[in-house]
Amino acid sequence: MPTAIIDGLKVNYHVQGSGPHLLMLAPGGFNSTIGSWTRGGVWQEMDAINTLSKAFTCVAYERREAGESGGCVEKLTWEIFARQGFAILDHLNAKQAWIVGGCMGVSVAAAMAVLNPARCTGLLLHWPVGGYLWMQKGRSFYNRHIEFVREKGLAAAAERGISGKNFWLDPEAGPWASQNANDPAFRAEYVTHDLTKYLAICEQSRDALYGDTMPSGATGEQLMSIKTPSLILPGADASHATSAAWAMKELMPNAEFWNVLPPHQNGANVLVALLEFAGKHK
Repeated sequence: MPTAIIDGLKVNYHVQGSGPHLLMLAPGGFNSTIGSWTRGGVWQEMDAINTLSKAFTCVAYERREAGESGGCVEKLTWEIFARQGFAILDHLNAKQAWIVGGCMGVSVAAAMAVLNPARCTGLLLHWPVGGYLWMQKGRSFYNRHIEFVREKGLAAAAERGISGKNFWLDPEAGPWASQNANDPAFRAEYVTHDLTKYLAICEQSRDALYGDTMPSGATGEQLMSIKTPSLILPGADASHATSAAWAMKELMPNAEFWNVLPPHQNGANVLVALLEFAGKHK
C-alpha cells in the first residue's frame, strides 16, 4: 500500500480505477481505515472499492488518527480532517472529486464542502451521524479517556493503545491509540506531554467534534450554504439517526434524500443509487 507524508503525517492510501476522482471517506468512527470498505454491511456486499472503481478513480485512505496513518496530539476538528482530504487530492494532482462518506466520513465530506465547495463535484452521504445519542457516545468516549489519563497517566493510555484496540473499541486508550500501537517514536513523545495541556486538548477536541445534536461536520448555517449536489442515504440507529439525515436534507439546498431505510438497504441498491445520482450530475 502506498504512503505519503502530508502535512508532516504519514497517510496510507490506495488508488484504483479510472474516470473522475472519488475520494472515499471511510466509515468506522475513529477506525476509519481502508479495510472499513470491506469490513461489513452494504460496502462489503457491494465490494465497494472494486465496484466503484469501474466508474471512478477511487482514492481510499486511512484518516489521520486511524489505522496505520499518522496522528498528532492537537485539537481535532472536522476542518482539520477536511484539510487532510484536500491535501490527499493535491498529492494526486486532482483538482476536483466526488466525495463519498460513510458514518463519520459524512461529517468530513460536509466539512470539505464548506471549506472548498469548488473542488467537490458532488457528495454521496451514507448514514450521517448526529442526534442526541451520537453526541452522548462521542462525549462519553472522550470523558472516559480523560478520566483514565487523569487517574493513571499517559503511559497507561499508551499501554492500552499497544493492545491494538482503537479509540472506538477501547475509549480509555484515547484518540491516539492507533498511533501508540503502530509508531514507537510517536509513543515515546506521547508520554512526555504535559498532562494539563493534554487533557485540555482532549476536552477541546470533544467539544469541537461532539458539541451538539446537529449532524456532525458542519453547523446548520454552514449546511445551508452547501450548494454541491448531494445524495443523502439515511441510517436508522443510535449513532446514525434518521433525524440527522433528514436535518441535512432540510438544510442543504441541492440535496436529495434516498427514502430507503435500513434494513432495506443492501449493496446492490445502494450502488445503483450512488451511480444513478452521479450519472445525473456529470
